[in-house]
Amino acid sequence: MSTVALMWEARAAEGRGPELLAWARAQGAEGEPLRREVFRAPQDRVLVVTWWETEDGLAADLPELPAPPAELIGRPVHRWRFESVEAVPGR
Repeated sequence: MSTVALMWEARAAEGRGPELLAWARAQGAEGEPLRREVFRAPQDRVLVVTWWETEDGLAADLPELPAPPAELIGRPVHRWRFESVEAVPGR
């Protein structure tokens, strides 16, 4: 069993940052991830990270967030997959 993190990042069209953030927060993933976090960053960027347990590692068929409506984004969505190799507990 391994843990895979799916990362989804988009940059909002000019002046549409709050709308893009609201859209991303409203998206539900098929299935139940172990964890889901939504981040915002300068230049109206939005990042969503979901963590999944899987037998197939990076090759797993996992639900990806869709692309938002074209009018909300200033460039295509970026997506990455990472497989956990170490987890260190926090404080």
